Amino acid sequence: MLTPRDRLATDKVKERSFCGISERRICRRDFLAAGLVVSASCFFPLRAVASVTEVFPLEKELSFYNTHTGESTTAVYWRQGAYLPHAMVDINYILRDFRTGEVKEIDPDLLNLLFALRHKLESTGPFHIISGYRSVETNLLLGARSNGVANNSLHIKGKAIDIRLPGYELQNLHRAAVSLRGGGVGYYPGSDFVHVDVGKIRYW
Repeated sequence: MLTPRDRLATDKVKERSFCGISERRICRRDFLAAGLVVSASCFFPLRAVASVTEVFPLEKELSFYNTHTGESTTAVYWRQGAYLPHAMVDINYILRDFRTGEVKEIDPDLLNLLFALRHKLESTGPFHIISGYRSVETNLLLGARSNGVANNSLHIKGKAIDIRLPGYELQNLHRAAVSLRGGGVGYYPGSDFVHVDVGKIRYW
C-alpha cells in the first residue's frame, strides 16, 4: 500500500512522463488556455465555451490568393503553441516576390495580425495579395516608378503585405486594420488595397 509520500512521488513521475512525450513545444500560456477550454466545457454552456476558444484558438488558419500568379493556398500555420514548418513554407512561397521568384521567411507576427484581422471581420475567404515580400531589386524598381515606395520598406523584411478582401469594402478593411493597432496601416483606394505591417503604429 502506497504511503502519501510514495503517492506524491508517483504523481510527479507521471507528470514528467506526460511532458516528455509531447512532440510540440507548448508554451505555458497556451497549455493553460487549452485547460481553460476544457474546464469551461464542464461548467458553462456551449456559447460560453465558443467565446473562450475564440480568445484562445487551438489553431490558426489563413487563406491567400496571389493576384499576380493565380496561385492560392489555405494553411493551418499554428497549432497548440507551435508554428507548423510545412505550412510556413507554403505561405512563404505564395507571398514571394513574383517578379524575381525570391522567397523569404515571412514574420509570424504579420501572419498573426492577418489572422486577427480575419477574425475581426468574421471572414473565411482568402486575402488577395497585391504585394507580399519584395526583394531589394524589386523595391528599387517600384520606388523609381512611384514616390510612395519607401527605400527601407518593411516588405523587404517580410513584415508587410498589401491586400484586399473580396466581399468587404476597402474602407471597412482599412477601419478594421486600424482598430487592431498592430502596426502600420496604409489606405490606397485608387489602387484598391490596404497595406498592413508589423512595424511602428502609424497611419497614412
